[in-house]
Amino acid sequence: MPPRTQAAAEDLFEVETRPSNKPMSPGELRAAFAVYDGMMVTLGDQITAGLLADFGRPRCKMVANFGVGYNHIDVAACTSHGVTVSNTPGAVTDATADIAMTLMLMTARRAGEGERLVRARRWEGWHPTQLLGMHLTGKTVGIVGMGRIGQAIARRCHFGFGMDVVFANRSEKTVDFPARQMTLAEVAAKADVVVVATPGGPETEHLIGAEVLEAMQAHAILVNIARGNIVNEAALVAALSTGSIAGAGLDVYEHEPQVTPALLEMEQVTLLPHLGTASQDVREDMGLMAIANLRAYFEGQEVPNRVA
Repeated sequence: MPPRTQAAAEDLFEVETRPSNKPMSPGELRAAFAVYDGMMVTLGDQITAGLLADFGRPRCKMVANFGVGYNHIDVAACTSHGVTVSNTPGAVTDATADIAMTLMLMTARRAGEGERLVRARRWEGWHPTQLLGMHLTGKTVGIVGMGRIGQAIARRCHFGFGMDVVFANRSEKTVDFPARQMTLAEVAAKADVVVVATPGGPETEHLIGAEVLEAMQAHAILVNIARGNIVNEAALVAALSTGSIAGAGLDVYEHEPQVTPALLEMEQVTLLPHLGTASQDVREDMGLMAIANLRAYFEGQEVPNRVA
C-alpha cells in the first residue's frame, strides 16, 4: 500500500500487511475472513459465494475495496453473510480518463510502433509517409458507459480535441456538454474511436463481442480502460487480424494478468499494465478513502462509499 495509506491504517487499527502483491489465494481469503475484523482488498482478490459458504457470519464484517470496480467481489454473497463492502469512487475518475486519452493517442498516432522502431535502432530518419496514423481532432468518439469516468473522457475529447461525442448507456443519461445517446450498435458504426468505460460484472461480460466489432468502421480503434472481460478478446483478435478495425488500446485484459498471445504480436495494438490509477497522489487518495470507509464502519457510522 502507498505509505500514507499504511500510516493512516496503523493510526486506527492493528494492521497486518501481506508481503506479496499477488492476489490472495482462496485459502488466504478464508483465513482472513476467520481471523480479521476488516480487510482492504484489491481487484485480484476474488471473494466468491463458494468461499463465503464456509461461514455463517465470519469474523470479518467489513471489506474495503481499494478501487472503484468491485466485480471481483460477490456483493450479494457478502450481504447474505453480514459483510459490508465499500469502494473508492471519485478518486479514480480523472486518472483513468487520462489513461484513456493516452491509449487513444498512442494507438491512433502509432506511438508504440514508433518507440519500438527507435529502440530497435531501425529508424532511418523522417520521411513523408512514415507511420501515418489517424488525426483525432474533429473525429467522433463513442463512449460505452457514461458514468463518472465516461463523462470525464468525453469532456477531454470534446473540449480538448474538438471531437463529436456519441455514447451508449444502460439508462437514459443527460450530460452538460454536447453528446448524443445512441444504441451500442449505432455508436460502434458511428465512432472513429470506441472507448469502453462501463462497469464490470456479469451483465457486461463480452458486451464488446464480434457483433459490435463488426459494426465498427475499418479505420476505427477500440480502447478499453474498464474491465478486461467486457471485451471478448478472441473476437478482438479476429477483428484486428482481418482488418475489420484498425487498432486497439488496452489497459485491462480478459484473463489479467495473462494477455492473449496474439495481441502481443500485433503492432497496431497498444498494451499497458493496468495503469489507470497509477499515480502516487491518486493511489494515496484511494487508500485514504478505503481507510475512511473502514473507520466509519468500526465507529458505527454510515459507510461513505458502501456498495453492500
